[in-house]
Amino acid sequence: MKVAVLSDVHANLHALEAVLAEVDADGFDAIWCLGDLVGYGPRPNECAALLEERASVCLAGNHDLVVLGKIPIATFVGEAAAAAAWTRRVLDDDPRSFLASLEPQGTAPAAELFHGSPRDAVWDYVLSEEAALAAFALTSAPLVLVGHSHVALELSNGRQLRGGQAPAGTRVELGGVRRLLNPGSVGQPRDGDARAAWLEIDNASGWATFRRTEYPVELTQAEMREAGLPEALAARLAHGV
Repeated sequence: MKVAVLSDVHANLHALEAVLAEVDADGFDAIWCLGDLVGYGPRPNECAALLEERASVCLAGNHDLVVLGKIPIATFVGEAAAAAAWTRRVLDDDPRSFLASLEPQGTAPAAELFHGSPRDAVWDYVLSEEAALAAFALTSAPLVLVGHSHVALELSNGRQLRGGQAPAGTRVELGGVRRLLNPGSVGQPRDGDARAAWLEIDNASGWATFRRTEYPVELTQAEMREAGLPEALAARLAHGV
């Protein structure tokens, strides 16, 4: 089975459509999404609808839960809070119902999925050795998938913890040792690469590959500015930070 793992789309429709075009062209069997379908970006309704249609597994992220009112908007500050308030106003009933049906963690064949981490599926970031070791200790599946940080990451836990950031083209072998992988962010990358980030899992070959996809960043920026979303959120898209 060939699976595309997406995370942190953040209402960036142009990025999502570009990734899905590659998924379709390359013959993937399934799509798994690790949450944060909305927030920050200008097209929450369209992104939620597309992922409802396409993803066989889909999680809720902290931005989704804030927009739904399941988490107080006061937990966000600055641009994130402003974008969440805007998204609450424009989110249609059907996307809202879909988001409300999602949970921040789940399972798939030979994998455990979390938006944040096994310690806290909503808020915790796996960005330190301590967090990574805890994630392995709290899970048992061969593959652990996390999102939330917007940074593509590959870690293994054999005799010792190994790995780190995973730039475009990084390939890791599946099997033998347990793996923790973060696909990075489709809609708001923060690792210095502005291209949409996602992960290919090919169970037939036994490899996972970190992929990046070009998309028209300027179109998303124009839509954000037209919607009155914070300028800082639009500007950062061009730099992947």
